[in-house]
Amino acid sequence: QVQLVESGGGLVQPGGSLRLSCAASGSIFTIFAMGWYRQAPGKQRELVAGITSGGSTNYADSVKGRFTISRDNAKNTVYLQMNSLKPEDTAVYYCNAVVELVHPRDVRHRYWGQGTQVTVSS
Repeated sequence: QVQLVESGGGLVQPGGSLRLSCAASGSIFTIFAMGWYRQAPGKQRELVAGITSGGSTNYADSVKGRFTISRDNAKNTVYLQMNSLKPEDTAVYYCNAVVELVHPRDVRHRYWGQGTQVTVSS
């Protein structure tokens, strides 16, 4: 019904930057909140950043001042600009979206992308 496709991950040196993108497609009526989560080996999945349909944002303390989340509602796409990357940012990053479908209406569904690997290493 809804697919989230992430791109932009890869290998970067400490201090470097990456930009992740996540495009949603399918039987979408509207998208409410979108966000990025990450999961490092042996750790639980954690929220990195979230953004509402109105543009309000929230960030994990560990990424405040370094990461910026944004979205293009016309393209059903959310972005994560990651600067000053650290080795501890290494993880699989997952896109997340809360969606109301064309049918049935008035029900919200949460969808996940397949994940994209981000590795910060020298």
